[in-house]
Amino acid sequence: MDFKDLIKQLSEKIEKVKENLQTEEATKNALIMPFLQALGYDIFNPLEVVPEFTCDIGTKKGEKIDYAILKDDKPVVLIECKHWQQNLNLHDNQLLRYFNVSNAKFGVLTNGIIYKFYTDLETPHKMDEKPFLEVHFVSL
Repeated sequence: MDFKDLIKQLSEKIEKVKENLQTEEATKNALIMPFLQALGYDIFNPLEVVPEFTCDIGTKKGEKIDYAILKDDKPVVLIECKHWQQNLNLHDNQLLRYFNVSNAKFGVLTNGIIYKFYTDLETPHKMDEKPFLEVHFVSL
């Protein structure tokens, strides 16, 4: 199955299951992890996808982002997940804090339906205020 078919299948699944997803964890399992798989990542390989990746912020230790995608043991993509009903505009500062203390080149903020992709085009190592890409799988 090619990428286009996988994404179409995931979009159809969202409509069927979203009302049964009561928690953020359920959203991650049913919607976000299948998307990462569709992108070609091995979500069960901790050398590639690390859940609950530590992103310490200053003196605040133990801060964790939902997922980090690694390359050569370094995070290249940070993914902050929210429940499918959450308004992502309320949470972009959280991703920004994690992004700015890491060496990742991309940040993703998602509720499993909307994916906002960020990078640091304006200032190196500082996440841009606006995403460079926003993808909506279904209309809310």
